[in-house]
Amino acid sequence: MPASKYYLVAIARQKEFLTRLGVALFLLLSAIALTQSALPLIWFGAVAVSQTADWLLFRPLRVNPQASPSARYSFVCTVSVATNAALYTALSPLLWLMGGEAGKLFAVVVLCGSLLHVTLHSYQLPKLFLASAIPMSLYLFGLPIVDWLMAPRTSTVASVTMLAAGVLYLAHLAASVRQSSRSTAALIEAKAQAEHEREIAQQALNLSRESEAHYRLLADNQTDVISLWDGEGNRVYSSPSAERAFGYTPEEMKALPKAANLHPEDIPVIRALLDPLTPGSDGKAEYRLLHKDGSAVWVEGSFQRLNDGSNGLLSTTRVITERKRLQQELVLALQDARAALAVKSDFLANMTHELRTPLNAIVGFSGVLKEALDLSARHARQVELIWNASQTLLWVVNDVLDLSKLEAGAIQFENDAFDPTAMTHSTVALLANQASAKGLRMWVEPAGLEGRLLGDGARLRQVLTNFISNAVKFTAQGEIKVLVSQRAEGDQRRLRVAVSDSGIGVATDQIEAIFARFTQADASVSRKFGGTGLGLAISKRIIEAMGGDIGVESSLGQGSTFWFEVSLPVAAAAGSDDVVTAQLVSVNESLRLLVVDDNAVNRELIRTLLEPFDLLIQTACDGVEAIEAVSRSPFDVILMDVQMPNMDGLTATRCIRDAAAPGAPWVPIIAMTANVLPEQVARCLDAGMDGHIGKPINPRTLLETLAKWSPRDPATETDIKADELPTHQRATA
Repeated sequence: MPASKYYLVAIARQKEFLTRLGVALFLLLSAIALTQSALPLIWFGAVAVSQTADWLLFRPLRVNPQASPSARYSFVCTVSVATNAALYTALSPLLWLMGGEAGKLFAVVVLCGSLLHVTLHSYQLPKLFLASAIPMSLYLFGLPIVDWLMAPRTSTVASVTMLAAGVLYLAHLAASVRQSSRSTAALIEAKAQAEHEREIAQQALNLSRESEAHYRLLADNQTDVISLWDGEGNRVYSSPSAERAFGYTPEEMKALPKAANLHPEDIPVIRALLDPLTPGSDGKAEYRLLHKDGSAVWVEGSFQRLNDGSNGLLSTTRVITERKRLQQELVLALQDARAALAVKSDFLANMTHELRTPLNAIVGFSGVLKEALDLSARHARQVELIWNASQTLLWVVNDVLDLSKLEAGAIQFENDAFDPTAMTHSTVALLANQASAKGLRMWVEPAGLEGRLLGDGARLRQVLTNFISNAVKFTAQGEIKVLVSQRAEGDQRRLRVAVSDSGIGVATDQIEAIFARFTQADASVSRKFGGTGLGLAISKRIIEAMGGDIGVESSLGQGSTFWFEVSLPVAAAAGSDDVVTAQLVSVNESLRLLVVDDNAVNRELIRTLLEPFDLLIQTACDGVEAIEAVSRSPFDVILMDVQMPNMDGLTATRCIRDAAAPGAPWVPIIAMTANVLPEQVARCLDAGMDGHIGKPINPRTLLETLAKWSPRDPATETDIKADELPTHQRATA
């Protein structure tokens, strides 16, 4: 820090103290010689006292270079300087008045010398300069003026000289002040420029420090590890986060040999990643690094080859051990979920098989008895109850199966032409007896466009059947209206079907949950009306799987409207070949049928159902017997169960296909099984079977299947086209 101006003045006055006293002594002797008087002695005494007082006054300022006196102290110092200047040059009037012409000339010399000294040595502080120069200037101009006023015609050379010296001094002072002003202005400008440049430099320095602080903050606190290698593969930098990640300080990381902390098994991974890298290219890999404690740390590393000519490498490494652990847990959880799903699928397959097998007998024989004419009214009523109960149980089993297939995404939709209006009329007709039994009026109201659409009409019928069944179930009196409409939607049609009833309705707070599985409005509904609560859940999944919408509008006690909408393509106009007429199913009475089933009840049921047709029926109780029967006698159709002891139906089918002689007639083998899941049906077809009939057996489905695969009458027989055959049969054909 620079010294203050007061300090500089104080040091200068200390150095000049003895000099000023010596000059004063010289002046004293000269004045005594010129004036022949003792008055100069008094002057010298006053000068000595004032100089000593001044020396003592400025002493504290000489101790501290940065001293800045108070205003009062500064005023006292200024008075002291003015007093000393006035006393020091007070000899000039004495010499002027008492020393004659020589004294006056000597007085001029004294005043000019004093002013010159003040000008040269008192420039640091302007007020001290003025305090010294003003008394001297008064003497310089005052003495000759007073002398001229007192004796204007007797002016001496001394007076002229003193006035000339004063004028010259003022001119010099003015020039000095002018030059000083210019210098001061230049100095101020230079100082301002320097200050501006200093501020710019300080701002740059602050920005540099701030930027460095930011980079340091990022490097010290980020979790990723940043590393830099030179072209030789030596690590030249590692961020402080390396210690948190791997236990090594940055200095220890730099000192490690190449690849020292790479897991040995992952060295080839890194080499394969880094070797192809060219300047400016980058790569990423997951690998393991060794912690300082020896444990393996999974990391994700991003590498970039520098493009600055150094062939250096920059990497950012992120610890992903926890992510890897979670991934492994997810993999294990997925494996467990798949295992659980497999167990669920196995359970579902076994459950449906075990339920459908006895249901096959119950539904089949109750249906046969229901058509018997020799039953009493009481027995006919009881058989009717058994048959209805079996149908209800079959409906529940089918609902569970459908829901499982929909949740697993295993259901496949057909894309056949159907007439929505005709489908709606036939569904209403199917349930008309139930509505009439309760005294309900039910009708269909078509609206909008009409025509056939392409889609899975059977699944839409299933949803509509559920809507109408619920409407009949929950409506005690009144009516049920089924609205079916189509509207154009681009090159498709938007089909809407709505079933409105005047039944019990649904509370507003229960509408959201009504499409959830196993859900009904409340427990009392289930107790009063029955049902599992699966129908609407299945309907919702079917419609949503088709990309449609489903919903309900209802008020408690005022009825409900259940609706669905789907967008479907328009089917081609029906031609003469597309007309479908109701035909009776006929079976060739010369049909030779082999029924293979390990359950004697099922074999008897098939015989009973086909008894009116006088078919040639032979039975086998497992796959081994089926192969033996085929080897002994020719058959036109084989109905093959799948799950049987000794040899299952799939194996037996493969053996029969493999044993068939070249050129021998193709024998249709139809799966007749309680295994009805899609993957189970697919396994049947893969084994070489031609079709599938699920248990419980529907008599009409059985007859239609036999009619399809029965040998044709020679008079009307036509060859089966290749595209009508299953894939495994086409190759043989």
